[in-house]
Amino acid sequence: MCGIAGFHGGQLPPPSYDDVMRGMLAQIEHRGPDEASCFLGDGLAMGTVRLSIIDLATGSQPLGSADGRYWLCYNGELYNYIELREELKRRGFAFRTESDTEVVLNAWIAWGRDCLPRFNGAFAFAVHDTVTGELHLVRDRFGKRPLYMARHDGAWLFASEMKAFLAYPGFEFAFDPDQLASIFATWAPLPHQSGYRGIEQLPNGSWATLRGDHVERGRWAGLELRGEPGPATEDEAIEAVRAELDRAVAVRLRSDVEVGVYASGGLDSSIVAHLAARHTGRRLRTFSVQFEDAEFDESAEQAEIVDRLGTEHTAVRVSDTDVVDAFPEAVRHAEVPAFRTAFVPMYLLAEEVRRQGVKVVLSGEGADEAFLGYGIFKDTRLLASWNDLDEATRLRRMGQLHPYLRHFNGEDGHRRMLGLYQQFTEERLPGLFSHQMRFQNGRFAARLLKNPGDPFAAVRRLVAEEPGYGELTPVQKAQWLEYHTLLAGYLLSTQGERMALAHGVENRCPFLDPAVVRLAASVNLRFDDGFDEKYLLKRAYADVLPERVVAKGKFPYRAPDSAAFVRSRPDHRDLLLDQDTLDDIGVLEPRFVRAFVNRVFDSPPERIGTKENQAFVLLSSLVWLHHWYVKRAGAERAPKDLPLNVVDRRSDSALSV
Repeated sequence: MCGIAGFHGGQLPPPSYDDVMRGMLAQIEHRGPDEASCFLGDGLAMGTVRLSIIDLATGSQPLGSADGRYWLCYNGELYNYIELREELKRRGFAFRTESDTEVVLNAWIAWGRDCLPRFNGAFAFAVHDTVTGELHLVRDRFGKRPLYMARHDGAWLFASEMKAFLAYPGFEFAFDPDQLASIFATWAPLPHQSGYRGIEQLPNGSWATLRGDHVERGRWAGLELRGEPGPATEDEAIEAVRAELDRAVAVRLRSDVEVGVYASGGLDSSIVAHLAARHTGRRLRTFSVQFEDAEFDESAEQAEIVDRLGTEHTAVRVSDTDVVDAFPEAVRHAEVPAFRTAFVPMYLLAEEVRRQGVKVVLSGEGADEAFLGYGIFKDTRLLASWNDLDEATRLRRMGQLHPYLRHFNGEDGHRRMLGLYQQFTEERLPGLFSHQMRFQNGRFAARLLKNPGDPFAAVRRLVAEEPGYGELTPVQKAQWLEYHTLLAGYLLSTQGERMALAHGVENRCPFLDPAVVRLAASVNLRFDDGFDEKYLLKRAYADVLPERVVAKGKFPYRAPDSAAFVRSRPDHRDLLLDQDTLDDIGVLEPRFVRAFVNRVFDSPPERIGTKENQAFVLLSSLVWLHHWYVKRAGAERAPKDLPLNVVDRRSDSALSV
């Protein structure tokens, strides 16, 4: 795991390449604190900060091909690198290292972009061809590893994190109002969005090739939700799930350093911990977050898993004050607006993991998307069949939706919700039937912005341009949206990768193994009625996990939102209402912001609803992003004396410019 950064083209005088690269890599040094190196070529510079996990001795980057033509900067892990290395050896390739980095480079040389579907991993990388002058940028199929691009002063900048651009001469951050409206409405950036003008994400499963001023783009992987027919019987499906998950965990334990597990107490992470414990030769180390507020705490379930598996467990106990105090720095690492505070405890947890000397953890992200664990999938199934059901059946289904939500408890609560659900039985947002109810919360948050226009225009374009999307079932469309909005835009990034790598910890996700995702798509909803979430997972592991963990309904990982600020930092109101700050940010609607903030702080915390909580966190994170990026306070956070290894392959003519 590493961080990469660089630039292609532009008018920088060549002698300054070293200093600019040192500055860009220093901004992301937390991603790879073990080593920093860069390659300088004609009209190009690119570098890597390395987190040493595989081949600690000879796995340094950037890595050049044997003939010096190709140079690779690589962020990620290729889990099937051993098998691919053997295949490449049979094709005549010789290897100088034991690293997965060299496998990626030789695979690119052997097959070009056709190598990408062969990769089982989480990665983003840059390959420079010194003969053609091209720079190839690539990102993994699920968006597990980040890669941003920006056009500035005739140059293309790229980096694992946008903060690297703070070090490029003359680059300035400015919010993009249309992107912010979309982010506020859909809860997270879409695959191409950054929230800032002139900066784009390379979408997951995509590539870009830079040739001078020209850029060519394409997609190498899509989400396969209508795969081949799967196992014929439920028992066969259960065995297939067990086999694929066991393999997915086994390959993600490949490492030359210790691998731990995030064990939240939920079903998904418990399955991962169980499988990891089987494959690990030493006592497995597990880590979790616990909360002082019982509403969010799962310590009882965690204790049962630790006892059952015999792991060496560490829990980080988090209070309101902890969340509020760490919020600004966690937002700096997130780089984009966040709609809830749950990423902050993960930031604190990763800090403790690294303090204990662990660099790699497995986690359960992707299970809910693959095996239909979210309530939104049950909502969609109910709404799609609403007109075919009698009221008694609707009420019964209502009781199966969200048992952890207080306002759903009891028949009275279910009856109150009937009217709400009735409003969303028709598709009013084309292509977004499954998410219309959720997006109502986002519509409220978008009111914080001046002239938000149609905040759903971007996501409607996204689904309209997706080949085959219209042929998916309502539940499959809901899955597609979850993979491309909340999973990639928040869970894998803000809450996952960015918080872990803020402390030099790599997270790996067995449920995002391509074979696991394909298998899940072939068996979902075939062996149950769709209202018992993750039915096959429960069946597959009921005999090895505590009954309390398996039987417990979906309990989403959450943390205190606005209540934490109201209870522990009432002066946060002053920050959000500062007139100079609101004017300087420019994209906010001051009158609505003032009324909203005062309402939150003047109301009992239990009276603040979900949509208000989300809007509050989005507003708070935006204010801190303005501080760190637009006002450039984050530029001072990077080390000034980052040691940098330099490979200089510039020609004499380039050096004399």
